[in-house]
Amino acid sequence: MTEERVVEILDRLEDCYPQAKCALDHVDVFQLIVAVVLSAQTTDKGVNQVTPALFEAYPDAPSLAAAEPDQVEPYIRRIGLYKNKAKNIVALARKLCEDFGGEVPGNYDDLVSLPGVGRKTANVVLADGFGQQRIAVDTHVFRVANRIGLVHEKDVLKTELSLMEVLPDDRWTRTHHCIIFHGRNCCAARKPDCEHCCIDDLCEKNNL
Repeated sequence: MTEERVVEILDRLEDCYPQAKCALDHVDVFQLIVAVVLSAQTTDKGVNQVTPALFEAYPDAPSLAAAEPDQVEPYIRRIGLYKNKAKNIVALARKLCEDFGGEVPGNYDDLVSLPGVGRKTANVVLADGFGQQRIAVDTHVFRVANRIGLVHEKDVLKTELSLMEVLPDDRWTRTHHCIIFHGRNCCAARKPDCEHCCIDDLCEKNNL
């Protein structure tokens, strides 16, 4: 795919989804990292339904660190894997207090040292919490980027690294959000709505 074609795809996606941003409700970086950890194998909508009460009870790392997982479980019981997630966010809060003064660190290596935080979560926090240009590859980004031909990779890590090479580095975060919105609203896994797709004529799948 040529550089010009890549830029045209990005421009159209941005025009189509001007509202594209992180869909997890949060007011600070602590709430963001907790919400992202909770979102694993769960919809953002489901997480947004449980976090208001959770954050009212535990608004910061010290308050959550002082809790026990079984005290946190009732707040997040409606989402999947809630028992394990309760353990993770309490352990995360305790490590933040023990090693980082109760603040979320702004670098990748420190973030992935936290319980429940992997590569995707760290990239989301760096992008939306600290304003860094990052590409977080979730199921939507992996599917859409490979389907339309931006990259041709078989796993998440290689997709992320290839996208970093293909996309202008000042558009990584914005593109990440636009691709997610496109995956949710048009380019579905089982039945993509190609008829109403804003990049249909540029999509490799439809123009082989």
